[in-house]
Parts: sequence; structure tokens; C-alpha cells
Amino acid sequence: MNKLFEEVKDIIKKYAFDKTLVDKAEENSKIIADLRINSARIVDIVLDIEEKYDIEIDDKSLERIISIKDAMNIISEKLK
Repeated sequence: MNKLFEEVKDIIKKYAFDKTLVDKAEENSKIIADLRINSARIVDIVLDIEEKYDIEIDDKSLERIISIKDAMNIISEKLK
């Protein structure tokens, strides 16, 4: 599996009520709808991502994070 995918899943898993949903997640899994993450927790997830990768995610980018793949794409863009 992709290292970034696993790292993002680990971050999301910290905030999941049902961690088995995150274990079974795929790149296209929607963070709120499929993984049942409370929308308020998205901010915590983004803060953890910013800290782990030493990047800043602006509001416009935040709005684009719907799936795990979206988060991975933004991290990759910011690390260029």
C-alpha cells in the first residue's frame, strides 16, 4: 500500500468512532460520508496533517478535502 495513504488513514483513525471503517477504507472513501467522521473533526485532521508534513492548508484547499485521495493530493501538492 502507498505510504502516504497509510499515514493519512492513521491520522483519520484517531478521530473515527468506528475504526474498522477506516481500516477498510480505500483512497476514494469519503471522510465524512463513508468513514462517518464528524465534520467538526475535519479541522483536527487537517491540523494533524499540517503538523506531520509541516505544511499549511488554506481554507480553499480544506474545502476540497472530501475523500482520503483528496487529502493525499493536497499533501502532495504542498510538498512540491
